[in-house]
Amino acid sequence: MAERPYVIDELLSAKTIAARVEALAQEITAHYADTDKLVVVGLLRGSFIFIADLVRELALPVEVDFIEASSYGNATTSSREVRILKDLRGEIEGRDVLVVEDIVDTGHTLKAVLHLLDGRKPNRLEVCALLDKPVRREVDIRARWVGFDIPDEFVVGYGIDFAQRNRNLPYIGAVRFTGT
Repeated sequence: MAERPYVIDELLSAKTIAARVEALAQEITAHYADTDKLVVVGLLRGSFIFIADLVRELALPVEVDFIEASSYGNATTSSREVRILKDLRGEIEGRDVLVVEDIVDTGHTLKAVLHLLDGRKPNRLEVCALLDKPVRREVDIRARWVGFDIPDEFVVGYGIDFAQRNRNLPYIGAVRFTGT
């Protein structure tokens, strides 16, 4: 099946993202100032660049782990069927946990992941999302920290992909399909 042609319109520059990541890290550092080690859990794959930049800015002792969940496949809209593809390696019971998400869209993936992690009895469980599309929300879920609210557009870049492409873009861009 041939891929539909598209262009990418820049929404958030690399410089804008970097400044917001730094500000988020300061807020998170202040919130977790009393923790002995924060477990930062990245949702793969879209959050890998964001989590790398964020943890480098945190003035806290951190442990990094990953969980991979999927509800998109190669589509531009969520299937609403959340599958856990990779689970955490470490234990989180009694620990402070920060889930780092690339984008909160319908909320189904984040809700499923939080339900899974909450069942493991962490001390605190919070979420930091780079992007939020509140207009698309289908479940009652919110991130404590949000980098940017964005319009209802399919976005790529800074770790976020379309059919496993465009993750390497240093900015966030909106996909606009061209032609037929």
